[in-house]
Amino acid sequence: MEEKNNQLDIELNEDVAEGIYSNLAIISHSNSEFVIDFIKTLPGVPKAKVKSRIILTPQHAKRLLKALSDNVEKYENNFGEVQMSDNLPNFPMNFGPTGEA
Repeated sequence: MEEKNNQLDIELNEDVAEGIYSNLAIISHSNSEFVIDFIKTLPGVPKAKVKSRIILTPQHAKRLLKALSDNVEKYENNFGEVQMSDNLPNFPMNFGPTGEA
């Protein structure tokens, strides 16, 4: 029997396959982990809930950054440049080092 090196069998159940819509990501970090909270906000609604939280090591966060950058570049090569809006909402951030995506 031949062994397959460096291959991972990944399962995707139906609930996870549906995905979760998010139009805001809040990123915070400590010296040992990055936390990305995915949120869905609605116009005129002052409250929003975190729909999903992903916790990554700094190494995996950097790998994610590179993978996202590569995929955005491929997307733009196929469909044109992604236009960024200048009128982003201003949310108070009162917890540790953060960034928005």
